[in-house]
Amino acid sequence: MIREVAGVREVTDDEGRTVRVPAEVRRVVSLVPSLTEAVAATGPGLLVGATDWCTHPADLDVARIRGTKNPDVAAILELAPDLVLANQEENRLPDLDALRAAGVAVYVTDIRTVDGAVASLGRMLDACGLAEPGWLREARDAWAAVTPLEPRRRAVVPIWRKPWMAVGSDTFTGAVLHRLGVDNVLADDPERYPRIDPKDLPEHDLAVLPDEPYLFTADDGPEAFPDAPAVLVSGRLLTWYGPSLVEAARVLPAALVRSARHGRLVRRAVVGGRSDTPHSTGRAR
Repeated sequence: MIREVAGVREVTDDEGRTVRVPAEVRRVVSLVPSLTEAVAATGPGLLVGATDWCTHPADLDVARIRGTKNPDVAAILELAPDLVLANQEENRLPDLDALRAAGVAVYVTDIRTVDGAVASLGRMLDACGLAEPGWLREARDAWAAVTPLEPRRRAVVPIWRKPWMAVGSDTFTGAVLHRLGVDNVLADDPERYPRIDPKDLPEHDLAVLPDEPYLFTADDGPEAFPDAPAVLVSGRLLTWYGPSLVEAARVLPAALVRSARHGRLVRRAVVGGRSDTPHSTGRAR
């Protein structure tokens, strides 16, 4: 819901908070790589600050305010943003509360599914005063046209090693794979990113190895899962939910089909970005 009173708009974020923003938002700081890319692609010039891990677009030239988990609050305040964009999982509540206490408007997204991502991005961009962009409509249509893999596969999705960690329950990554016909064997785990022992996992017939946050390669990762074919995928396409959704709908199904057809290692279809923490891959890039 959006209401405008005396040059100030009241918008409701994904957590149900009322956020007061200027009728014309001119300065935005983003604490999430996916949101950074979404705003940069839709409203060039609107961003004045982003995290060190906001790698897309490659030519983004804004102030850097450290990472998603340790943003420099003082530096953000110096940028005098009209609005700060954050994510429920990716960012820490104490940092967001510190910004709010200083009088900064903070809009929080909460994204758990593909359809939820498209809807949330539309609301977030609207809070920035931006109309729905073509890439978002294209993403909606592309994912509506995705045909799930048949028969469905059961996969483990490692995100880190030393220690081994994998995608667990209630994650955007798991939702993306589910739409593609791949069921996460750890979807019922009580943790979102549990530690795992590769030798003690539920029955699975696929290992999906992204290149972020841990950079899995053909020589680093597949050997730990000798009983299942491995597919190396772009972590950005698997875990980000901005403009990359369009490419993800095209590239990821093809990579998974090849893994099902060949039953062996399938090399990465496209190279993705990197992230700063093994705890930040499922719902909030």
